[in-house]
Amino acid sequence: MSADRTGAPSAGAGSGSGTSAAPKVRSALTRYRVMAWVTGIGLLFVVAGMVQEHVLHRGDSLTSVMGPVHGLFYVLLLITTFDLGTRVRWPWSRMLLTALAGTVPFLSFYAERKNHRAVEAQLPGRAAAS
Repeated sequence: MSADRTGAPSAGAGSGSGTSAAPKVRSALTRYRVMAWVTGIGLLFVVAGMVQEHVLHRGDSLTSVMGPVHGLFYVLLLITTFDLGTRVRWPWSRMLLTALAGTVPFLSFYAERKNHRAVEAQLPGRAAAS
C-alpha cells in the first residue's frame, strides 16, 4: 500500500487496479469540489445576511432564506467529503477537518484547493496542466 506525504494511501491502493479506480475518484473529486464551492458561497451569503441583520439592522430576509439553503448544501458537502475520502482512503481526521471547513467562512475554499492538489497528485496519468 503506497501513501502520499500526508500519510493518506494513494487512490486505488490495495485494490490492485489503481488505474480503473481513477475515473471514479475523479468524479468524486469533481462532486466534492462543486459542493465545497457552493457551500462556501452559501456560507458567505449567510454571513452577509447576519451582518445586514445585526450590524446594519436591516431585517433578516437573507439569513432566513440562505440559512436553510446553506444547511442543505452542507449536508451534501458531508456526503461528497465522505465519498471522496473513502475512495482515496483518507484518515478519519482528514475527513472530519475537511467537513468542518464548510462551517468557517473562506475555509472551504482553502480546503478544497488543498484536497484537490493532494488527490490529483495521487492519481495516475494526471494532466500536466493541473
